[in-house]
Amino acid sequence: MLGVRRGGDLLVHASLRNLGRPEGGPAAVLAALGDVLGPDGTVVVYTATPDNSDTSRVHLRRVRGMSEGERERHLRSMPAFDPARTPSSGMGALAEHVRTSPGARRSEHPQSSFAALGPRALHYVDGHAPDCHLGESSPLAKLYKAEAHILLLGVGYDSCTALHLAEYRYTPDPPMRRYRCVVERDGGPAWWSYEDVVLDDGDFPEVGAGLDRLPWVRRGRVGHADTRLIPVDRAVDFAVAWFAARRTR
Repeated sequence: MLGVRRGGDLLVHASLRNLGRPEGGPAAVLAALGDVLGPDGTVVVYTATPDNSDTSRVHLRRVRGMSEGERERHLRSMPAFDPARTPSSGMGALAEHVRTSPGARRSEHPQSSFAALGPRALHYVDGHAPDCHLGESSPLAKLYKAEAHILLLGVGYDSCTALHLAEYRYTPDPPMRRYRCVVERDGGPAWWSYEDVVLDDGDFPEVGAGLDRLPWVRRGRVGHADTRLIPVDRAVDFAVAWFAARRTR
């Protein structure tokens, strides 16, 4: 599969629809990844939960047009994040299948969690700081250091979570914003606010166009899907330079 290294670690983003809805669904895709990686490889997926935040784009779209009373009732009904039970939202069937697979481990960030399956699963998800979405205290920094790879199966660079790590690195003073979400406190749900880097994937397709011109980005077809295999560290380093040259902050 595009030269995936046996025993390596993969950050996988996938669209089963674009793959051609493979027989066996996400279980078959995960099994195929396991066959290629072997028993020493680890699969990592993004299992974000923007539904438990009132500062996320998902929430803002959902409450648009609601009355003040409807918005208040909706906020009161939002459950706290539970890493063992809260499903990911909008991340696809493969991410959910990995999250719920026996032996999978999940990081505890209340909005930007990752799940992993394999011998280094706990290493990647452990210690994900709750006030660091996708930066130096997230699994992405560990994947970068481990020289892991990104596998984009039927999705584009707008789904390439690893590029967010570059947003923490391209300037010593990246723009910050306030985030708010529901977490578990003293046995019940509670609202929690924190400051973290502004995350903006609007220019990721342009970054990807530059990446696609580089010889170490491997492209091919898996099923019906355009597929890319990209080293995490090289992709992030490229994006750091790209953002530094083009973003004003």
